[in-house]
Amino acid sequence: MSELTLTVMRLGFLAVLWLFVIVAVQVIRSDLFGTKVNPRSSRRGAAAPATGPGPARPAQADRPQQTAATQAQPRQRRGAPTQLVVVQGSLAGTTVALQGQTITLGRAHDSTIVLDDDYASSRHARIYPDQTGQWTVEDLGSTNGTYLDRQRLTVPMPLQPGMPIRIGRTVIELRK
Repeated sequence: MSELTLTVMRLGFLAVLWLFVIVAVQVIRSDLFGTKVNPRSSRRGAAAPATGPGPARPAQADRPQQTAATQAQPRQRRGAPTQLVVVQGSLAGTTVALQGQTITLGRAHDSTIVLDDDYASSRHARIYPDQTGQWTVEDLGSTNGTYLDRQRLTVPMPLQPGMPIRIGRTVIELRK
């Protein structure tokens, strides 16, 4: 083999190796920080002019549809909580970003926050946004109970930022 062929093969191998390293770093980064998803608004499709023969629709005719679409998805209010933080327990320091999905707490492997606590049930509690966008905590019939600010939960209760949620030895707070 010529010297030029060997050099090209070495550079090609080096490029493939760096490509592998970059992809591996991106995968690790997405596992650690999650992927950021920006939902697209339907305004662009609704504001498009009508096609085909006939009179063009006025832009105001589309506005009721836009408001109905925005009412279906609760917007995050300014100053609203953005994360759930484990304050005490074996997972102290763990944070979960609040993105409008239900967060389950318990020992089950499919829980959002898996609690390694002898006093936690497999499906212990859940935290979810209600229709108004307010975060609510609910005990799922656990044996040892879920406590919100030193009171045992018997019904779903709205959460305020900074209020401690205690499940066994684990304490969790909603934070901005």
